[in-house]
Amino acid sequence: MFPRKGASEKEVLEELEEKTSLDLTFDSGRILGSMCTYPHPFAVEIVRRYIDRNLGDPGLHVGSQRVEEEAVEMLSNLLGLEKGYGHIVSGGTEANILAVRAFRNIAGTENPELILPESAHFSFLKASEMLGVKLVWAGLRKDYSVDVKDVEAKITDNTIGIVGIAGTTGLGVVDDIPALSDLAIDYGLPLHVDAAFGGFVIPFAKELGYDLPDFDFRLKGVKSITIDPHKMGMVPIPAGGIIFREKKFLEAISVPAPYLAGGKVWQATITGTRPGASALAVWAMIKHLGFEGYKEVVGKAMGLSRWFAGELKKIPGVYLIREPVLNIVSFGTKNLEEVEEELKRRGWGISAHRGYIRIVMMPHVKREHLEEFLEDLRATIEGITS
Repeated sequence: MFPRKGASEKEVLEELEEKTSLDLTFDSGRILGSMCTYPHPFAVEIVRRYIDRNLGDPGLHVGSQRVEEEAVEMLSNLLGLEKGYGHIVSGGTEANILAVRAFRNIAGTENPELILPESAHFSFLKASEMLGVKLVWAGLRKDYSVDVKDVEAKITDNTIGIVGIAGTTGLGVVDDIPALSDLAIDYGLPLHVDAAFGGFVIPFAKELGYDLPDFDFRLKGVKSITIDPHKMGMVPIPAGGIIFREKKFLEAISVPAPYLAGGKVWQATITGTRPGASALAVWAMIKHLGFEGYKEVVGKAMGLSRWFAGELKKIPGVYLIREPVLNIVSFGTKNLEEVEEELKRRGWGISAHRGYIRIVMMPHVKREHLEEFLEDLRATIEGITS
């Protein structure tokens, strides 16, 4: 019920503390199945200072708009492009929807179809429903990457584009983006890469010596990329990113917003009013950590994932779904639902809805947290099988 009289700040905070006491927190180390993390303290400070900035009305916040443009440029550079076009958006879902919308609008096909892997994120289901684009699912290979031959077999005159994943949500698998790029070029189709997770991992992991395929704008068939700074970029939620190779894709989804202070303003994002603080935090974190800083963060996460995978192999009744590609380790067990239920009862933030348990080595996850989890996992399996 809407209160007639207001309460004191102290009373409100006390009630909030009580209500949110049910939440798991990142700093507890108990959240192991999330691709988000506790944001970097510096990014939190940036958001606090600039919480009032609205990039939906850039005429009022000219400086913030320029900072967003610089953030997009730096993300483009990270992804192998000298100059890209795009925005800091609410997350990977909005970014993927914008890419599909751009492909649809440019194609102008009466019955548009989009080819994507069975491993693709559920945001494409939303895009399909919202935009009237039929999804054509391509099968996966034994290593859980998309079957490029199946993608080619499903191309028709109605195909408006192809999707590849650089860091699947479940297993962290990177599709054969070079082969998809060649296919896109051969058929004159745009390729969108969903690197919501992998975008802030793969460039740094490759420099660290991990054997990962190219996935970005260095491949000529890639026309757009989703990248989420609020994941491994450690920027507060919400902070996703959509980068297009060419300006025409952004123009194809822009609509006029004539009543704003900037005069002739065009908006390409789904949200109208949108937080400028998020874009400023992206800019600030890239400036603050730089490539070397992020490489250190990713190096720790990748190393931890390899160690953890090795420890799982030592537990009877536990098996890896596949060797980790990025900083994600997924495993299965007998009686998986019982194992999940018991681990949750012990306070672990995990999920087994895909048929396995996924552990994401985000910056808040430390070795001591994983050692405690492994103890609970061993005890759980022994208790169920005994």
